[in-house]
Amino acid sequence: MSLASPGASDLWFLPLGGTGEIGMNLNLYGHDDRWLMVDCGVTFADHGSKDPHVQMADPAFIEGRREALCGLVLTHGHEDHLGAVAHLWPRLRCPVLCTPFAAAVLANKLREAGLQGKVPLTVLPPDSTFSLGPFQLRYLTMTHSLPEAQALVLTTAAGTVFHTGDWKLDGAPGLGTPPPESALRALGEAGIDALVGDSTNALTPGYSLSEGSLERDLAKLIQGAPGRVIITAFGSNIARLHLFARLAARFDRTPTLLGRSLRTMVQAAAASGYWDPERRYIDSRDAAYLPAEACLAVATGSQGDPGAALDRLSRNRHPDLLLEAGDRVIFSARAIPGNEPLIEALVERLKRLGVEVISDEDHQIHASGHPAQEELKTLYGWLKPELVVPTHGTPSHMRAHGQLAQRDCGIRALTGLNGDLFMLRPQAGVRRGWAPVGRLGVGPKGLVPIAAEGEDA
Repeated sequence: MSLASPGASDLWFLPLGGTGEIGMNLNLYGHDDRWLMVDCGVTFADHGSKDPHVQMADPAFIEGRREALCGLVLTHGHEDHLGAVAHLWPRLRCPVLCTPFAAAVLANKLREAGLQGKVPLTVLPPDSTFSLGPFQLRYLTMTHSLPEAQALVLTTAAGTVFHTGDWKLDGAPGLGTPPPESALRALGEAGIDALVGDSTNALTPGYSLSEGSLERDLAKLIQGAPGRVIITAFGSNIARLHLFARLAARFDRTPTLLGRSLRTMVQAAAASGYWDPERRYIDSRDAAYLPAEACLAVATGSQGDPGAALDRLSRNRHPDLLLEAGDRVIFSARAIPGNEPLIEALVERLKRLGVEVISDEDHQIHASGHPAQEELKTLYGWLKPELVVPTHGTPSHMRAHGQLAQRDCGIRALTGLNGDLFMLRPQAGVRRGWAPVGRLGVGPKGLVPIAAEGEDA
């Protein structure tokens, strides 16, 4: 086995981003002197950081081997999985493959970057089979918090890997179909050598809430509101945007969207067939003319993002709408770790306006899109992988994931960090720090290196 390139009997996994953190996913699989990239996402700087806000994994390792890169396969349309494509593609210049919803999200980013028509983009239906170089690939639709989340089955002459992408087991997802249990069991019977999987909720016991379980509490909160209702949620959750529109119609409120990213997501959903045209949101400029008790606005900014719609509302600086005492703001989202100070400051500003703020602490109004511990166990019972590699999480998330796989499922786990080489076949093992890793930030004049903690910039 060469230390520089995988041989015909080798199957390697090399994360450059997303293993040791939540976000910034950039994964490589190596086999027979070729490489395949899975996902290419961004993350955001911590509150108070002086580094650029938008950050991504440094692709220097694979950029230096560009001729061996077969292509980039995207599992779904979230920012932490495709948000870096427009920034990094000029360094990679490889084919890009994704499903229609992800393509609709990506198209807007490529257009803004001046790359429309320049990136060789192949749009595949969900559950497609296809090949890139020595990799035989199969998409498999999983339940997540946006349409068309795909797991990826990678089959090579050396072995088969199940790359979960982001997923959960939800029998009532609100949009799309329940998890494909029979297909997953069939894969398990055929044999899975390794599973590379989502660790986001590996510290959470039990099952994640179903998206379909949120309607009751949201309905009560909207029905009982005396003034305007402002709901903030992750804009990519198309099922929940449908729910908000249905509830608005039920309680004689007119819905509107506040924030460009929300409008962009609804446009992407419409372009790929996931939007009911009867669920119409009015232009935000018309919302100011609505009586308070007839207004339901969905706003960006659930994480306290400076400049987002909810931030501007809290400062009375939104161009289309002003909040008043008696209005109600509902957080149909949970804080991403690190964002708590921003969110707390936002809530305080809202309360000073006399606005009532409601979170999911006392109400069932948010459901995660990731698997808790019992869902991990269930999936492993169906797939029966020989090896598990936790990814998509902090070290504590991945450690808990690996312990669960070994302790509760009897499956060997290999844990590591970005830059570690996971040798999946023929002999399982890890080479620590095998590839250089780093971060790039989006600066005023392009991408800039970000110094690691403790280094001089």
